[in-house]
Parts: sequence; structure tokens; C-alpha cells
Amino acid sequence: MIKVAVVGTNGLAQYIANTLATQTSHQFVILSRRVDYSNPADLRFKLAGVDTVISTISGNPQLALIDAAAAAHVRRFVPSEFGGPPSLRPQNDLLDNGRRAAIIRLHQHEASGMKFTIFTCGILYERFGPGGMAASQIGLNSIIGQEGEYLMDFRRRRAQIPYLNASGQPATVCMTSANDVARFVVAALDLPSWPREFRLRGERMSMRDVVAIAEAIQGRSFEISGFTGTSLQDSVTYARAVGDRARETRLHHLIATSENRYDFVNTNLNQLVSVHPERLQDFLIRVWSSAA
Repeated sequence: MIKVAVVGTNGLAQYIANTLATQTSHQFVILSRRVDYSNPADLRFKLAGVDTVISTISGNPQLALIDAAAAAHVRRFVPSEFGGPPSLRPQNDLLDNGRRAAIIRLHQHEASGMKFTIFTCGILYERFGPGGMAASQIGLNSIIGQEGEYLMDFRRRRAQIPYLNASGQPATVCMTSANDVARFVVAALDLPSWPREFRLRGERMSMRDVVAIAEAIQGRSFEISGFTGTSLQDSVTYARAVGDRARETRLHHLIATSENRYDFVNTNLNQLVSVHPERLQDFLIRVWSSAA
């Protein structure tokens, strides 16, 4: 049994805390938004005796958390990644949200004994559910947090998809539900060793297959706008010229998708733990049936 600190109050943090409470005997504490991340001494006090920190916060608060965790002799740290493989992100990524700085800071603290592991899960199914990710208290400040703002609008039967990647191959994406991400993370706590990166997923498929599943559930065809790499870049240029920052950011998410930044061929955590993730089709049927 170990002591775990779950940091944040968003939906993913809540799923992790609930899984810890209902499926393990590990002790855990939750650091909420009321924590003063500008008070290093208070942070160190709250992290006393903690073996593993699981962060779902970003920016300067996460940097302060990393410093405090190292000072409190935390053994391992899980940064707020939970997306595509960090190695696929460009250096000056518009969508970075402070993640690169967090990884750099974690590398700096490794010499003092605090290890870190990234959990890579692709995109969250919740993007396609009623209310989008925001309905699960995830990505509340994100440009694509609301329903229908990324790739596909299930309710209105519309989709904007990049058909091909830069190599001319179908653009593919890995996906997982937030609840299953939590189950994977908590199950990993009992493994004897952690690599630098755990890769997990519920599904891997092409963009067109994602929409095809939605069309089959709806029983009707979607209105599909297909993008090429050139047309995406042209759209970004126009959005920037007219000062539409929100549209520019949404387009960058599609560019990241077209560049397969949320895709990975192999997993290394699915094979190590007894978690059977939900399929995209089952997720969509479940969440939209209850929303009807």
C-alpha cells in the first residue's frame, strides 16, 4: 500500500480518485484548486509521506507542484499529459500548454531521486459525447472543450476530418475514455517498475472510421468536410489574418491529428494490467442513449 496525491478537481482527477477509493487499498489525498501553489512550504507539507503524485493541472501551478514534490522526496511523479506521445510534438507547439516546461523541470529533478512517467492515451472519447469534454469537467478552458468542437459533432451529424497525413496515408488516432485512463493509471500503481512512458488505448482507427461508427449508430450519413494538409494551412492563415484565434486553435488541433500526433502503433500498458477498455462504439451508444 502506498500514499498517492491526486492533484486537480477536473473530471479525470475525479475518476482517478474514485478508482483509488473503490478498487484499491492505497491511501490518497486530493489537492484541490484551493491549494496555494505559490506557497512552497504549504505544498511540501501537503505532500509529506506521498509516494506518487498524479497531476492533472498545468502551467505554473504544475511547475510549483513538481518543485514541492521533489523537495518532499516524492518517489515518482505523473505529469499532466494524457494525450499523444510527447516525442511527436513540435518544439514550439501552439497547443503545448506548459507541458514541455514541466518535462524539462522533471528531468532537472531526477538527479535528486524523483522519477517521472508519462501516460499516453491519445484523445479522450469524451470529446464526442453530449456536452463534449466540458460535461465531464475536463478541458473547461480549452477551445475544443465543448460538444462538437473537435473533429465530429455527433448531435448535428457533421464532421471535419483530415483524410490523409503528410505521407498520403489515412490519418489515424488512438482514443480512450477518461474513466479507462483512470483505471489504467491506478492499475499501474501495483506494477514493480515504471518506464519513462506508458502507452495505453481503447481504440486505434482512421478518422473516417471514427465517423463511420457514428454514422452507423445514428443510422444516417454525416455531412463531412474533408481537409488536406494544404487546405488546413490555408484555413489557419485566413483565421490568423482575420484575428479569429479560437478558429485558429481548433484548426491546429486538426493539424495535429492529421500529423498523427495522437497516434501510436504499440502499447505497453494494456498488456501489463487487467483493464479491458471500452470500445468507441459502446461508449457512444451508452452516453448518447442516456442523453436522449
